[in-house]
Amino acid sequence: MGVAKLTADRSKDPNSQVGACIVSSDHRILSMGYNGFPMGCSDDEFPWAREGDALSVKYTYVTHAELNAILNFRGSNSSLAGATLYVTLFPCNECAKAIIQTGINTVIYESDKYAATPSTVASKRMFDSAGVSYRKYEPSGRKVSIDL
Repeated sequence: MGVAKLTADRSKDPNSQVGACIVSSDHRILSMGYNGFPMGCSDDEFPWAREGDALSVKYTYVTHAELNAILNFRGSNSSLAGATLYVTLFPCNECAKAIIQTGINTVIYESDKYAATPSTVASKRMFDSAGVSYRKYEPSGRKVSIDL
C-alpha cells in the first residue's frame, strides 16, 4: 500500500490523488498507476473542476489509477491473473470491470469513502459475482523511511 500511496502523489488532481499498485502472488511489483489525464492530454489544458457540464469537468477525461496500472503493465493481461491490486480508493464500476477481465483476484483498498454510491455498490456486486476478493488495508505498524 505504501507504493500505491507514493504513486498517488504523482497525480495532479487538486482534490483526489489516487494510486494503485499491482503485485504478483509472490509480492513483486508488476505495475503502478495514478489518476490523471491520458498521455498527450495536458494537465494545464483539461479541466480539474468537479462541477459543471460534462465537457468542463474532470470525470469525462481522467483515467483512474487502477486502469492506468493495468494499461501500464508491459506483459500480457493474462499475466495479471492471480495478482493483487493495492489501491488508495475503492474501485469504481468501470475499473472493476477491467480488474475482473484481467484476472486480478484480490483488491486491497485504503478508503471506501464512496461506499454508498451506485458505482461502488455495483463494483462490489461484480467482484462478489466474479470471485474477486476485496478487503480494507490494515496497517502492519511497520515504519518505512526513504532518504532522498
